[in-house]
Amino acid sequence: MKLTHVVLSVAAFAAVATAATLALTQKDKAPSVSYTLLDGSQHRSDDLRGKVVLVNFWATSCTTCMKEMPELVATHRKYQAKGFETLSVAMAYDPPAYVVNYAQSRQLPFQVTMDQKGEIARSYGNVQITPTTFVLNKQGEIVKRYVGAPDFEQLHQLLEKLLAESA
Repeated sequence: MKLTHVVLSVAAFAAVATAATLALTQKDKAPSVSYTLLDGSQHRSDDLRGKVVLVNFWATSCTTCMKEMPELVATHRKYQAKGFETLSVAMAYDPPAYVVNYAQSRQLPFQVTMDQKGEIARSYGNVQITPTTFVLNKQGEIVKRYVGAPDFEQLHQLLEKLLAESA
């Protein structure tokens, strides 16, 4: 009877270890979404394949979002010439006038869209907490998810590594 328990315990441990290893090595494909920028132009996330992409969910009412925004701008400017793109997604509950005013007054240099129906947030795993940021590699796979403001030094190290990889 004890031998059966040992065998079952070893089998269970092996299954958990295998699942954990797969979870650490598998990358989820980023969802394919369509979105409209503040200028009215229509885009698809698939058009960003071949670039390293940062997708940032935020709101004008989120103090952490407002605090991190200058760092996001600096990050975008630092890496955009190297094949990096930023997609800033304003949450559905954010008043459109506030988003437009913020983006224009701060002259945000990256793509800004309003997720008016919450479809983009749902497609990224039902994002509800802001800020939430995803980093995608050139193949369109999610390689990192940050809930709250990222450590920008670590983020920059990750971006440099991803930008150096071939598509």
